Amino acid sequence: MTDRKPTADLDELTVDLDLAHVFHSWSAQGGGRTPFVLAGGLGSRVWDHSGTTYLDFSSQLVNLNIGHQHPAVVRAIVEQAGLLATVAPATANLTRGQAASRIVARAPDGFHKVFFTNGGADANENAIRLARLHTGRDKILSTYRSYHGNTGAAIVATGDWRRVPNEFARGHAHFFGPYLYRSDFWATTPEQECERALRHLERVIVSEGPSGIAAVLLETIPGTAGVLLPPPGYLPGVRALCDRYGILLILDEVMAGFGRTGSWLALDLYDVVPDLITFAKGVNSGYVPAGGVIIPDSIANDFDTTVFPGGLTYSGHPLAMAAIVAALDAMESEGIVDNAARIGRDVLAPGLAELAERHPIIGEVRGVGVFWALELVADRATREPVGAGVMAKIKAELLARGLLPFIAENRIHVVPPCVVTDAEAAEALSIYDEVLSLL
Repeated sequence: MTDRKPTADLDELTVDLDLAHVFHSWSAQGGGRTPFVLAGGLGSRVWDHSGTTYLDFSSQLVNLNIGHQHPAVVRAIVEQAGLLATVAPATANLTRGQAASRIVARAPDGFHKVFFTNGGADANENAIRLARLHTGRDKILSTYRSYHGNTGAAIVATGDWRRVPNEFARGHAHFFGPYLYRSDFWATTPEQECERALRHLERVIVSEGPSGIAAVLLETIPGTAGVLLPPPGYLPGVRALCDRYGILLILDEVMAGFGRTGSWLALDLYDVVPDLITFAKGVNSGYVPAGGVIIPDSIANDFDTTVFPGGLTYSGHPLAMAAIVAALDAMESEGIVDNAARIGRDVLAPGLAELAERHPIIGEVRGVGVFWALELVADRATREPVGAGVMAKIKAELLARGLLPFIAENRIHVVPPCVVTDAEAAEALSIYDEVLSLL
């Protein structure tokens, strides 16, 4: 913690100001809401003004891959602010060029350009724009179990409930991706789920008219929808369908990228090369908002003599770029991506499996790296999800024991920072065990 003296008065002031003046996303604004206060953090822990400390197993919105207040990233932001705090996007800036070079170094061969955005939503927005301009087609296909952001086209590409009141963008259609635990295809094995999901996608492509489809947009591993690891062969199969019909494949790495899966990009785990890659979150852990599209030469070359009709005032903002450079350098030099892989393999995988053996409420455990979900059910035989009341109790009990969780529908997402230690992971597993024992 900092040297500031703990005081509950600041917590009360924070809540009062928030309730009076802050309009929150995805929330009803009244109804006795009590905002959760955070005042500081370090590594995998956060605290409020009173000094109450929590182990952060949410990574905020699954973006804090490098942990809270990493000194190298904070120092880089401060140094850049002292040198040049902002600059127009058309200007060449050394820090921006360094950030772009580090990002493309982690991409597949042939990707040499980055279009910087302010976050993941506008990264997907501009990937959709690039796909439409490159192909001369309009329609975008994406899955129902997905989240791609809250801008015009990105929210309509999203499949979950948040799309429905926001369907103002044109040219979108949805399909079901693989999810063996709740298969839409009556599958009982990963092989069946893969084969039938690909057959379903091809039927949608044909039914929607291949000549009008610009791109298939997929989260490499759907995150908010449940950490849904694609079965072996699925992503290569989607790639083959896209090639067959002249459709681009966009992989959304906003949540899964830059260490979350124990690899630099989640696509590194699968035998697939997309046509466009979107990123945000983990690229600098959200210390300063940043995202972007990684573009291959085959698409970037379209705009050698043609104007790209898109731009953002803060594209490649120097403070965000300094944070990217420092974060990616620290992740490499400190072995942070390797740590995420090891923690997932040696601590979380066996620990969560052991929890599932002891607690019938856990229907399925799935994940990789520091990207896991516990799907909770009222009955393992029927796989009926537990209700909102149960999840609210779980959240309250976890917080009471000093663990900050990520709760979504009937799931606990186990998503600590990539810098999490063995001891912190063991501590979280013990807290999960204690709370699940109450149910």
